[in-house]
Amino acid sequence: MEESKNKLFSAIEKTIMAPMGKIAQFKVVRAIMAAGMASIPFTIVGSMFLVLNVLPQTFTFLEGFFNAAFFRVSELYMVANSTTTGLLALYFCIVLGFEYSKIIAEEENLNIAPLNGALLSMFAFFLTIPQLVFEGGMMSLIHDPETSIINGWAIGGDGVARLGTVGIFTGIIMAIIAVRLYRLCVAKNWVIKMPEEVPLGVARAFTALIPAFVVAFTVLIINGVLIALGTDIFQLIEVPFGFVTQLTNSWLGLMVIYFIVHALWLVGIHGANIVFSLLTPITLGNLAANADGAILPLAGEFNNAFVTIGGSGATLGFALFLVYRAKSKQLSVLGKAAIVPAIFNINEPLIFGVPLIYNPYLALPFFLAPMASASIAYFATSLEIIRPMIAQMPWPSPVGVGAFIGTGGDWKAAVVAILCAVVAFLIYLPFARSYDAQLVRQEQ
Repeated sequence: MEESKNKLFSAIEKTIMAPMGKIAQFKVVRAIMAAGMASIPFTIVGSMFLVLNVLPQTFTFLEGFFNAAFFRVSELYMVANSTTTGLLALYFCIVLGFEYSKIIAEEENLNIAPLNGALLSMFAFFLTIPQLVFEGGMMSLIHDPETSIINGWAIGGDGVARLGTVGIFTGIIMAIIAVRLYRLCVAKNWVIKMPEEVPLGVARAFTALIPAFVVAFTVLIINGVLIALGTDIFQLIEVPFGFVTQLTNSWLGLMVIYFIVHALWLVGIHGANIVFSLLTPITLGNLAANADGAILPLAGEFNNAFVTIGGSGATLGFALFLVYRAKSKQLSVLGKAAIVPAIFNINEPLIFGVPLIYNPYLALPFFLAPMASASIAYFATSLEIIRPMIAQMPWPSPVGVGAFIGTGGDWKAAVVAILCAVVAFLIYLPFARSYDAQLVRQEQ
């Protein structure tokens, strides 16, 4: 057993932990992770107003009351939704520019102001949004009211279309380009230096002047070349990132995601933080698409609502077993300490206390339980048995609650979430009993 255990964990460390660990340390990856986390509170707030709007579709007896009350001012409060999900690319771009600049400034000891990085990123992003066409040797803004493109600006249901989730990946690329150009200018000393007597705010503004010109020329040249070729940055980026999104939205892609998450956890790395932070642009984009009528399972808090119920490894049922059925003193005491956090999808006490990491006896259910839960929720959504996730919920929402509200009040989604937790528990049960019996023998 010890030899097979060492082979298993050394293989995971070599094939998954090492490359993922290196990727997670890249400055830009850490900045993207921070941008994703910073965007979530806004999407939660905006989502709550969307849920309020769709509740009568589930509870039809509320329709008359809503028509007489809330729906009279729905266009007012839905502004909170359109200025969150409808501007998600803008939030992402600004925060990414700030965080990326901050990391570079701290780790490379360069005089880079994070606020300048954020503003330059936003500037670069806005340069890419207007749509132009190259005809008759001349570039001109597209103006087509029939397709809601006004002077190059495409207007959607939430305002400027490209500022929404469709623009997240372009916003990320533009923020990276802008910050790297800003860094280049500062490193090469291509900045206007002001005397020390000048107030810091004024000096900072002039420091960003030359980088702003460099960003403008670079992005405009990129735009010009692409427009001359009959495309633009949005259409170009859509191809590779669209392919990645399609992969993650497939059942096989979902299985790979949860395998990697839990393989990382098994060797002591917080797999959920790494993997799902990188997937945040996709899950938020899918969330907005679902609100517009799409059927995409991996959206919003799909993970905590249906899959990792009780925490990574889907351990809520396992925690209940430890409290009520474990005969080992070690596991019984641990279960009582871990059950309350587990209700809110926090299971570090189990992961490091049982422990679940580096534990060959519980490795198999730690992999299989979340993959089974993900499969149930995936097919329930794909087959339209339940609604897809349309609203962002706080990840610590208890089992059933996050699924119910996240799907806009679909009670069947809450039932599916409970079913996922039960199936995960049944997968753990024989392994938990065996491990408990082994510890009892050791204690005796």
